[in-house]
Amino acid sequence: MSKLSHLDDQGQARMVDVSGKDATARSATAEGFITMHADTLALIETGTAKKGDVLATARIAGIMAAKRTHDLIPLCHPLAITKATVDFKTSRDPAGVHVSAEVKVSGQTGVEMEALTAVTVACLTLYDMLKAADKNMIIGDIRLIEKSGGRSGTFRASDSIKSTQGQ
Repeated sequence: MSKLSHLDDQGQARMVDVSGKDATARSATAEGFITMHADTLALIETGTAKKGDVLATARIAGIMAAKRTHDLIPLCHPLAITKATVDFKTSRDPAGVHVSAEVKVSGQTGVEMEALTAVTVACLTLYDMLKAADKNMIIGDIRLIEKSGGRSGTFRASDSIKSTQGQ
């Protein structure tokens, strides 16, 4: 296993020094899924959830979360994000919502954590806005799908790892 970059020679946590890296175009895409009862999904699709447009609220929450990842994850660098999108696709089998996020930056470090955070907070927001109708919702399968840029180049999630929930 390679040496972890967030640990110094004594095993102490540290923020990685990226000052010697060139600023390059970097992007990351992540996804997740929130499973729910079909009746709960119908509230989203018909726009009749008591708290309003839950997808619009979750989209804004996800984008805001991407921008604030450094406040949530202790050793993440604050980044000047140039693009953050959160998208949704409903699913009937299983009933739920597939959430995806894409984040871009021109910088010295990647945006994988920002994309993952955007998906996670968007899912949590959906849960919060729908919990009165369905406390059995399950948030899962949050993962990095792709990243590009930087020294390590491009990464694409393995097709051999299949999601256990719908997409």
